[in-house]
Amino acid sequence: MSSSAFLIGGGWDRAEVYAPFLRAAGTDGPPRIGCLVLDEGDGDAQFARWATALRRAGRCTPVPLLVPLGGRFEPEAALAGIDGLLVCGGLTPAYQDALAGCLERLPELLAARGVPYAGFSAGAALAARRAVVGGWLVDGVPVCPEETGEDLAEVEVRAGLGLVPFAVDVHAAQWGTLARLVAAVGRGEVPYGVAVDENTLLTVTAGEARVSGAGRVHVVRPTADGDAVVRSHRAGGGFPVA
Repeated sequence: MSSSAFLIGGGWDRAEVYAPFLRAAGTDGPPRIGCLVLDEGDGDAQFARWATALRRAGRCTPVPLLVPLGGRFEPEAALAGIDGLLVCGGLTPAYQDALAGCLERLPELLAARGVPYAGFSAGAALAARRAVVGGWLVDGVPVCPEETGEDLAEVEVRAGLGLVPFAVDVHAAQWGTLARLVAAVGRGEVPYGVAVDENTLLTVTAGEARVSGAGRVHVVRPTADGDAVVRSHRAGGGFPVA
């Protein structure tokens, strides 16, 4: 497991949510930040968006790591000379496909090289050991808006990177995805979960999670009788990670 994970719930209004990640990646010079972008034909333009946000947050050198749709990410070569890895946003199931061949190798490499991980939207969801990758129905019953389903109908949980022990959903307040996470926790598909609002950062390090940014992080835990309880944490708050 890497020493730090930085989970961003989406949004483009607060470049400062990247600043703690840049500090963790800091070197004597501007850190080189690898930006893993799923290239659906506009990869260069998508990379430019994250590069702009990163540079607004602090001195750094963004490096494009473009993976074509249907391709696989090969971390050994891609991480050479990289001080921090940002897995960007887009279609979450497709990102999971791109990382499927290195779900164990990538965390090991990050830990061995001391490279911090940041995930934006899809990248945040895939930091989990059991990743909620999309869907909007549970047994045919809607639990969130159809347009948030990521091209999936039934809510789907797949293997993730295991950088954090909880499941992650994103765009929580803006897209109404908190209910999807509640459903996954209530059904026992994930041990517990966090839903992160846009323009909000959850920093996970040394067994603690801390919230910063404009919104909240909603922690969903199961109860003994099969229900789920939600506690929301605003900026400055946090919780132990177990």
